[in-house]
Amino acid sequence: MGEALADASPEAARTYEEANEALGFDLRTLCWDGPASELERTANAQPAILATSIAALRAAQAQGLRADDPILLGHSLGEFTALVAGGALDFGDALRLVRKRGELMQAADTSGGMAAVLGLDADAVAEAIDGTGIVVANDNAPGQVVVTGPLAAMPAATDALKAAGAKRVIQLKVSGAFHSPAMRAVAPALAEAIRATPFKELKYRVIANVDAQPHEHANDFVTLLEKQVHSPVQWVASVRRAAGEGATTFIEFGAGNVLTGLVKRILPGARTANVSDPATLKEALDLVRQDPHREPG
Repeated sequence: MGEALADASPEAARTYEEANEALGFDLRTLCWDGPASELERTANAQPAILATSIAALRAAQAQGLRADDPILLGHSLGEFTALVAGGALDFGDALRLVRKRGELMQAADTSGGMAAVLGLDADAVAEAIDGTGIVVANDNAPGQVVVTGPLAAMPAATDALKAAGAKRVIQLKVSGAFHSPAMRAVAPALAEAIRATPFKELKYRVIANVDAQPHEHANDFVTLLEKQVHSPVQWVASVRRAAGEGATTFIEFGAGNVLTGLVKRILPGARTANVSDPATLKEALDLVRQDPHREPG
């Protein structure tokens, strides 16, 4: 996670140094060398993903990647990255906050789980699982929805989804029913941590997961981030809203290109790129430089 970028970019390398100092442990080594079992723990994965995403963003900015009027959005944890990028959260404060968020989620009720549903849209999924105790967690893309809830209720929900036409229902390797009512238990402690974190004014608009609306004021997220942990991620609506605000080019920063793939499914005509290593950084820079309109994204 991010090692190749850090080798090539002093700005990315410094990002991991800052992360180590902010957290008081060697996140950099965990990101680069693992072990995977430790990195995948929610309390470690959340700051690791945030640090890697900001390292990728800074490496790209150092190479001249700019948008004239950017609009920012991030999926679940990625919303914290968007708030750092938008100037609302200090990087170190955000790392400590998502570390706390991860600890709370990791310690929450582990009798829940999540599953990816392929082949049905969110409305059809919600109708199929109504009354099973399972709910929609993420509306990721047309034909790709994540559901969440008690593990004991998953078999009945899976049967209902397949009867409704789902092509596959895939259990995800997670430790709880994230973005479900089960996460309300962590909300008070998370809200306390959020309120204790300084927020500054946003430089750019951020589209929130909870309502798929652009927000110009950082203080909105004091409530939105707490609500997000137990509410569905409205990713399809968020991406479509970004397009409605004028975005034609979408750049994903961080390890992997999952969100890039989702955007392609939501907006087949959008220009997309991801930044996860030096090669993809070059591709992203070339894409933006070829764009004669320099639209927001």
